[in-house]
Amino acid sequence: MSEWNAMTYAGKPTILRVVREQAEVMFALAERPGAWDAPTACEGWAVKDVIAHIVDTTEGYFRSFDLARRGEQAPDPHGLLAMAELANAGAEALHDIPQAELMARLRKDLDEMTALLDALTEEEWGGLIVTHSYMGPVPAFIYAAGQLMDYGVHTWDIRQGAGGCHAFDGDAADLLVPFMPIIWQNTVKPGTVTEPITVGVRVSGRNAVEWRMTAGPDGFTYEAGSLDDLPAVLEFDAGSYVLTTFGRYNTGTVRGDFATAERFLNLFFRI
Repeated sequence: MSEWNAMTYAGKPTILRVVREQAEVMFALAERPGAWDAPTACEGWAVKDVIAHIVDTTEGYFRSFDLARRGEQAPDPHGLLAMAELANAGAEALHDIPQAELMARLRKDLDEMTALLDALTEEEWGGLIVTHSYMGPVPAFIYAAGQLMDYGVHTWDIRQGAGGCHAFDGDAADLLVPFMPIIWQNTVKPGTVTEPITVGVRVSGRNAVEWRMTAGPDGFTYEAGSLDDLPAVLEFDAGSYVLTTFGRYNTGTVRGDFATAERFLNLFFRI
């Protein structure tokens, strides 16, 4: 179903719709009485820090697109290893803005980012290269995924901090599945892979897939294919896979050699 693959232009309306839906859920959660200073699943962050982080991130996207449109050289990317520290600094810089002002700013940023992404042509969706401040040069559609990661995963974080039973939105999870191997590619702990390890990853949902994933000294690769000959296969539903990739919790089902699966899962740092 190409409308559920946001790496294709056919998926653009779907992902922009789901970003908006997830954003509205987050806004409602953030504006509940007493929620602004409530804890979240992000260590050291209250709800107001999550909102500040997304403002900081989205406004950074505007700068990245502006540089790309002007054909100017972007600063060197920081890499995801530095993201926790830098994202925290960006959120702290906005920490003391009053709730009503910061929420209004985020709503404005969402409207502007949605309009920017919606205006991209089919050629630009996959062909306009925009330098991401952490991941380097990437196609424009990665920024739609970035918005969904922010609004989808951080909405889960807010709910987790509230302490009630809850789960991950299915539409958001399905759309994010194809992007998760890219996160894993960029979060392998430096110096941890001394010899190649290959496992299978099976994910259900609208973007159901079976991937052969290999982490080695020369990098991380993945491809769709048969998993029958592999020593271990990890099985996830879409939401569990997204949350595992982001390091929110440990889950999934191991088929085959547990030690191999455990070794693979411990190759990545959490973001």
